Amino acid sequence: MAYFPMFMDMTNLKVLVVGGGAIATEKLEKLLDFTKEITVIAQRVDNEAKTLIEEYALVLHQKAYEVGDIKGFDIVIVATDTQVLHKEIYEESRGSRILVNSVDNTAYCDFIFPSYVKKEDLTIAFSTGGASPAFAKQIRQHFENIIPDTVGTFLQKMKNLRTTMPKGKERMKHFDTLVTEYFKTHFKS
Repeated sequence: MAYFPMFMDMTNLKVLVVGGGAIATEKLEKLLDFTKEITVIAQRVDNEAKTLIEEYALVLHQKAYEVGDIKGFDIVIVATDTQVLHKEIYEESRGSRILVNSVDNTAYCDFIFPSYVKKEDLTIAFSTGGASPAFAKQIRQHFENIIPDTVGTFLQKMKNLRTTMPKGKERMKHFDTLVTEYFKTHFKS
């Protein structure tokens, strides 16, 4: 099955991460690019995860996951090495509006984490549908190297222009010209 690429506003969504090891830390790092409304449930929490939890004032419940802990959350990330728990949490979420990502187990996922590049307002995501995370990582690194650091400033300029120029063909033509010039100047062919 192919995954639908979607960008979601996570401003008012509550996220639960179950697990406190290296994989959970990796997911926390990615989530923190988009939200700080994160709760972690884990019996053991690695130092790297603890540092993120403290630095961003995330909620931590240092305990084992219990049925019902997903209540009130919109998104649940299960990042443990216990596949039985992944299945149980996924099944518990069925019939609710909770989206679940079960790390390294697409059978228990409503969505997957893409590899992505984020530079201010620009976010580009790459996915192989789980076929090859190594390929997704490599292509992400390729694009990280070619996207100029000035892209955020340029996009802010474009955002400001959108609020001051009336909609229509002239505005579209002007924006196309600005973008074409930016690409010619800042991107390598």
